[in-house]
Amino acid sequence: MTVAIHLERDKKSNFMDKVKDILPEGGNLSLCLTCGACASGCPATGLEDMDPRKFIRMVAYGLDEEITEHPWVWMCTMCGRCMYVCPMKINIPALIFEGRKLWPREKRPKGILGSCDMALRNMSCAATGISEEDFRFVVEDVLQEVRDTQPGWEELQAPIDKQGARFFVSQNSREPVKEPEEMAPLWKILHLAGVDWTYGSQGWAGENYCMFLADEENWEKIAATTIQKANSLGCEVYLNTECGHSTYSVWMGQKKFGIKTDLEIAPMVKYYAQWIREGKLKVSSDWNRELKIKFTVQDPCNHVRKSFGDPLAEELRYVVRAIVGEENLIDMVPNRSNNYCCGGGGGFLQNGYREARFYYGRLKHEQVMATQASYVITPCHNCHAQIEDLAEHHGASYRTVHLWTIIALSLGILAENERIYLGPELQEVNLPNTGE
Repeated sequence: MTVAIHLERDKKSNFMDKVKDILPEGGNLSLCLTCGACASGCPATGLEDMDPRKFIRMVAYGLDEEITEHPWVWMCTMCGRCMYVCPMKINIPALIFEGRKLWPREKRPKGILGSCDMALRNMSCAATGISEEDFRFVVEDVLQEVRDTQPGWEELQAPIDKQGARFFVSQNSREPVKEPEEMAPLWKILHLAGVDWTYGSQGWAGENYCMFLADEENWEKIAATTIQKANSLGCEVYLNTECGHSTYSVWMGQKKFGIKTDLEIAPMVKYYAQWIREGKLKVSSDWNRELKIKFTVQDPCNHVRKSFGDPLAEELRYVVRAIVGEENLIDMVPNRSNNYCCGGGGGFLQNGYREARFYYGRLKHEQVMATQASYVITPCHNCHAQIEDLAEHHGASYRTVHLWTIIALSLGILAENERIYLGPELQEVNLPNTGE
């Protein structure tokens, strides 16, 4: 015989008061069917003896003390798959975000906290701390090297603060700090497509760890800084680097905080597809006709499920098929908006829970292995870093690559020093003609 559990509640739930406006019917968690769809598809299920369904019940029962400073809120990446499969559309990621806010700011994970605070120290908004002056120096240095050493690119441009440019381009600060040569392929792609673009001297960095920290004031500050810079230059499109959280932080930040702008805030993948369709990027998969190297793609949660949906996932596949060959793209299962999060988002890479991150990523690793693909195309920096770490952790041979790398390879414009993520089988494939 089933016996009902009665909970004595001596005080009102403060947490429920905070979250009721983001839940159905003013906080009616009785709408939860306890079906378990959220938990069954959540890679964080089991970590710290917690899962999404259990977290909802704790909120519903007013177990504020048990929720406060619970470490699982930093292991949930807020990827949104739980809400995607929830028949009642309960916004569990929003609950987790509020759960993070229960932690005193100084007690939140040092890695995320440090990245947020570093971005606030100068107007570049770079989590790595690189200044406007250093960014300008790196851009000019790499640009000059390409012009001097790669025939045909003497007129290549990488403008900063170009007034009236149509596109304002963000750049993850990992490139200028650690991988400056990774910037050049994107510049070449923009050049061939005839794109009128610019970086900004302020707000150019494509990251916002204050969002992961649940620091709304500074999430807004960083988003506003970069949007306002694009506005001041008279740009029409805010073109985000290949990074899910960068795109989402600006796109959702503008909506959430009511930042005034007429800018179109767009992911880079959308425009890759448009430029290929328009014939501005004359890509070809001929280089892979005989090699038949297999690729799979990661659907970044922030790009697809949480913002632009399956239409963007289809654009991603359109681009990949065009550059590697339709028969050489092997999809993960599940995919698109139903794809599993890899475990790189939500600040997981910076929160210090390393072993938990690898446990979380087990489903992604299994997905990749099932495709038997040699390369995972990851149009997101956090996805890239996590999947690369998963391969190393499991001793697997698959490699991760930016989408711009394979686009440039297909165009025959990828130089030797721009192939750091490619394996030996691709080091000399479709090399540019140097005239020697």
